[in-house]
Amino acid sequence: MKFITAVIKPFKLDDVREALSAVGVQGLTVTEVKGFGRQKGHTELYRGAEYIVDFLPKVKIEIAVSSDQVDAAIEAIRKAANSNKIGDGKIFVTSLEQVIRIRTGETGEEAI
Repeated sequence: MKFITAVIKPFKLDDVREALSAVGVQGLTVTEVKGFGRQKGHTELYRGAEYIVDFLPKVKIEIAVSSDQVDAAIEAIRKAANSNKIGDGKIFVTSLEQVIRIRTGETGEEAI
């Protein structure tokens, strides 16, 4: 089992959700976050005053998948979130030691 965390641009969320559903991912968690990478934020003009936006709005998606779904899920996220512009985001994959469904007590891949 693997835990996939993807940080993407907010307007790509619906595309990524649809792409993940198409490859069989049944559930995900979404969190609105702020951050920056290589782009280091940007400068904006508001009512004649210039100010620096250090942290850009992003969306963090977290999904737990079985080992045989990992490659399909990664590719679905990568294709759906790609705009070919800086700041498209990152995908992190980590090992998932244990999953427990609270309601039924199921464990492992059955709990996903």
